[in-house]
Amino acid sequence: MDCGDGHGLAQPGYRPARADWTVDQQWCRYTPQDHATWRTLFERQTGLLPARASQAWLEGLNDLPIAYDRIPDFAQLNEVLHARSGWQVVAVPGLVPDEVFFEHLANRRFPAGNFIRQPHELDYLQEPDVFHDVYGHVPILMNPVMADYMQAYGEGGLKAQRLGYLPQLARVYWYTVEFGLVQESAGLRIYGAGILSSATESRFSLEDDSPHRIAFDTERVLRTRYRIDDFQESYFVLRDLDQLLELARIDFTPLYARIAGQPELEPGDLQPLDTVLQRGSGHYHHTRAPRV
Repeated sequence: MDCGDGHGLAQPGYRPARADWTVDQQWCRYTPQDHATWRTLFERQTGLLPARASQAWLEGLNDLPIAYDRIPDFAQLNEVLHARSGWQVVAVPGLVPDEVFFEHLANRRFPAGNFIRQPHELDYLQEPDVFHDVYGHVPILMNPVMADYMQAYGEGGLKAQRLGYLPQLARVYWYTVEFGLVQESAGLRIYGAGILSSATESRFSLEDDSPHRIAFDTERVLRTRYRIDDFQESYFVLRDLDQLLELARIDFTPLYARIAGQPELEPGDLQPLDTVLQRGSGHYHHTRAPRV
């Protein structure tokens, strides 16, 4: 397999020469330890998720060439993904600038880190790696609803950036694509990649009595801060995955105008107009050390 002219996998924080921040995946440069880390993460999550993940995600995982024993080859992945939904995975060295990220999404390209975490980082790392991006995000892109929603989000992100409301729109992505729950006939299920790629949050989001579980409301979410370094204090629940189609069709400009000047909401706040599906005890975050 051709590894290109590079001298190894790009490291997190590396800025590539290409304007779109893409790099070659260089699959053959993954080490046996890299594949072993993938296997550990894959087996741990696959043991947890059949009764916890959304049906759309489970079906996507089953239909894609994603195996337990090796990091997926993006070229092989894209043959199936592009044929199904028009999406493709492109390799990047880690987090990319907002405008680059939105441009990729608007053109049905999902940027995925081409590196994998170290064994001591199994439960947390700061930048999304190939396991989070491919295992967590890509399977549900096989679903036409999520495929259209993610493209619309990319287009909306470019607009929000021009209008100065990117922090607000980012909350919609966080509470749907990364940490979203959905109501299914069998009960609450996970479709957010940040949960699907985390063993501890897969359990916490559905089974712990600490977090609130609140029916998704767009204006409410636009005003709600989130946690980036710990479990969420509130999870927002879609009535079904098709609700994302409604979000994809919304003109957010009037919503931005309505929330302008309204107070920001903390992650654990409840509001009088919330539809609270499960009121959390808050015990997990109440017992955490005070933040500086």
